[in-house]
Amino acid sequence: MTLKEHLRKNVLLATPVVVGQLGHIMVSVADSVMVGRVGVVPLAAATFAGTFFHLLMLFGIGVSYSITPVVAATDPNDKSKLLSFLQSGLGMNLGLGVILVLIGLIASNFLEFFGQEHDVVKAAGPYLVIVSLSLLPVMIFQTFRQFSEGQSDTLSPMIVSVIANLLNVGLNYVLIYGKLGFEPMGLNGAGYATLLARISMAFLIIFIIRKKCIGFKWNFELAIIKKLLKIGIPSGMQYIFEVGAFATAAIMVGWISAEALAAHNIALNLSAITYMAATGLAAASTIRIGNQVGFKDRRNLRIAGFSNLAMVAIFMAFCGVLLIFLRNILPALYIEDEQVRSIASFLIIIAAAYQISDGLQAVGLGVLRGLTDVKVPTIVTFVAFWIVAIPLGYILGFTFQMGVNGVWYALCIGLTIAAIFHIWRFNRLSKQINFG
Repeated sequence: MTLKEHLRKNVLLATPVVVGQLGHIMVSVADSVMVGRVGVVPLAAATFAGTFFHLLMLFGIGVSYSITPVVAATDPNDKSKLLSFLQSGLGMNLGLGVILVLIGLIASNFLEFFGQEHDVVKAAGPYLVIVSLSLLPVMIFQTFRQFSEGQSDTLSPMIVSVIANLLNVGLNYVLIYGKLGFEPMGLNGAGYATLLARISMAFLIIFIIRKKCIGFKWNFELAIIKKLLKIGIPSGMQYIFEVGAFATAAIMVGWISAEALAAHNIALNLSAITYMAATGLAAASTIRIGNQVGFKDRRNLRIAGFSNLAMVAIFMAFCGVLLIFLRNILPALYIEDEQVRSIASFLIIIAAAYQISDGLQAVGLGVLRGLTDVKVPTIVTFVAFWIVAIPLGYILGFTFQMGVNGVWYALCIGLTIAAIFHIWRFNRLSKQINFG
């Protein structure tokens, strides 16, 4: 294949995945925008609870990604083997979903130990309980989504994500503000809207791809589950380390003020949109690399990987420029408080600065996942964020009194370290891979 053909295939495969990934984060963005109209405290509470929820959700999504490379590397005519991956993957994700829900419910009882303002903690607890329940349907959706994407069908999950996201916005309007005869529920209304939208996602994805599931049986193979977990747990831990770093950053920012935390939420929401787009490209790159591993084609494997890295760098550079131009406009969509807007505006500039690094490290993980190389990248992610970024964020933010800006500078440095290493490792492994 020529480079042009690779780029075309990357775009065709990645576009629906990007839209689907955006569906996950746009639920949070819609909640933040609509809750922000209620007040600073509800928005800060959504941020605080969201740090725990997104940590759990993205770990689950990371584990579910293990289904994609094994399906992508399997002969599409081997229906029995493909169904065994689907069946065992569903068993794995159902079990994990229950565990994640329980962790979320337990965490909701200990929020006061994180040093946040009392009103913020009081509002965050019930909201976290509600959205935690949505983790089970998310994991069901992810099973069928990753199975479908592993077969290069990225359109079906995209359709489901778009429908569910529109449903979430509509339910937000009704439940947050009290329309169509409902009482105004504020932040909790956003939680119920998220729960209902994600339940619909699980049912819709099964309905849309049901023909691919003909012959499905409730038969879970322990050997396959172990194989999936061997790939999935390190992938999930990559998200734990990265998202956990941002969650810890949010907690540190909450020590400053509710206004700083609300501003942090706005800037993080916006950068999360571009990040989830990058993870869509990363998921597509995993599929592309997995296919080339199946074909035992080193040349096209390397072109597929580096073309995806080039695409995400260009895309994220464009996003960075866009964020800078809109830095004073976007915060106004969330909240009317001038202090919060001012803080968020500067944080958006920092977010713009790390866009390329964020995209490259995300796709770097994706191409390495396609090679089923997950352990070393997980260690690198841990070092970049927990050995470098978080301690440095505390030093810059509190010792040098740079506040929330210092915390964000440190996160930028951590992302850059991770990006450089992942690209270096893919270049090295793709030259040495033994196809057996």
